[in-house]
Amino acid sequence: MSTDTAAPLVLVSNRGPVTFEDDGSMSRGTGGLVTALTGLASHRDAVWIASAMTPADAKRAQEAGGRPIDIRTPTGGEYQVKLVASDAEAYDGFYNIVANPMLWFIQHYLWDLSNAPDIRRHEIDAFDYGYRVVNEDLARAVIEEIDGREHPVVMVHDYHFYLLPALVRAARPDVFLHHFVHIPWTQSDAWRVLPNRLREEVFRGILANDIVGFHTRSYRRNFLQCCEDLMGLEVDHEAGVVRYEDREVWVRAYPLPIDARATLQVARSARVRQFETELLRRRRDHLILRVDRADLSKNVLRGFSAFDLFLEQHPEFAEKVTFVAQLMPSRTDVPEYAEYLERIEALVAVVNHRHGTPDWMPIQLKLRDDLEEAVAAYKHYDVLLVNAMFDGMNLVAKEGPLVNERGGVSILSENTGAHEELGEFALSVNPFDIQELADAIHSALTMGEGRRAERLDGLKAIVTERDPGDWIDEQLADIRKKAGVDLGPPVGPTAAA
Repeated sequence: MSTDTAAPLVLVSNRGPVTFEDDGSMSRGTGGLVTALTGLASHRDAVWIASAMTPADAKRAQEAGGRPIDIRTPTGGEYQVKLVASDAEAYDGFYNIVANPMLWFIQHYLWDLSNAPDIRRHEIDAFDYGYRVVNEDLARAVIEEIDGREHPVVMVHDYHFYLLPALVRAARPDVFLHHFVHIPWTQSDAWRVLPNRLREEVFRGILANDIVGFHTRSYRRNFLQCCEDLMGLEVDHEAGVVRYEDREVWVRAYPLPIDARATLQVARSARVRQFETELLRRRRDHLILRVDRADLSKNVLRGFSAFDLFLEQHPEFAEKVTFVAQLMPSRTDVPEYAEYLERIEALVAVVNHRHGTPDWMPIQLKLRDDLEEAVAAYKHYDVLLVNAMFDGMNLVAKEGPLVNERGGVSILSENTGAHEELGEFALSVNPFDIQELADAIHSALTMGEGRRAERLDGLKAIVTERDPGDWIDEQLADIRKKAGVDLGPPVGPTAAA
């Protein structure tokens, strides 16, 4: 499982790689992140620490007596998962008040500042007795795991655990801490929404790391500028270094790739072929597709408004084009999200009533999360619409072109993380410019076959250039360089698969 000389490794994330069911069975997480980290954990002396997300998770953690649980992968690898059950009220404040929506909204520019947020004692208490408590719970688990171990390396993931690194470093000054943030990092003024004390705790927490990673160079620049503007720290923008206390914090960009082989394998599955048969049976001349969570940051309403405008300005496409939108309901217990989903459904009804006929429904709205159904649609779209207001990366923008068989054109918001890599071969749009988006839909649908194929080939080449194993190896290389510790052999594509 690991080399004898490799430094002990701890991974930390809110959601773990596995979820336990009431009957004792276990389901594994999916996606590039879980794939990459599972490959990493399976080939090193690693423990993955995560929150217990369900009562069954908490029960399994209790049965394990707080000790790590052995997990075997389908490819024969083995690693350990330690699930941490926090107080239910504390976790509610941690997740539903501070992490979502407070931090999520700040990091996606979602607050309507003339109306929200109103930060009162309720929000401050959620930070002090929720967000901090859950960070302390998982930090304690990390400290237990590295107790007595030399040269430990801890890799923390995402916005849920900005306070954890400082807590771990206080207990173990010798630890090497690496933190990857999977969502956008906004500019300095966006962070002024947080009261000074809370903001400083967040920044001091993340600056306790040795390396901080983001998906894009743009987010890296924003973080460096925030350290200068909000914390008054010395920053080397060219080198990507923040000088904090007596340490140098490296700030790096590591764009997350998709697992191309796994995605292509799904595309060849029997269930995908079943969905393809039904889709092709109902298909019109043109198919526009979006696959998203029904999240405010995804900008779904403006996408539908642009399609409405396109149909108004180009009536020749009536009954010839269908917009399929597969949306997974997201965070419906947060009032802003529940209201947003209602507005999506209402706008779809308006567009379909305005332009539809007895034989044609312009927008097909599918409120469900079904990977095989999405992949079947990926294979046959003419236009893939990704118009997020702001996005950490957006893997749909990579998955769609990989499996598309129709010379599909990507319309891509310039504010998605994926745009730094894919913008050259996509139709770039300002996500707030509905007319530009309507024009892009028309350009995509009228583009010549040769140009469509050239763009799609360019996207495929970029998407297949790196895999999740490479993403991990790039980070491990920087850890080796800065920490001078052995982390074992590279993950590589085989180990991550």
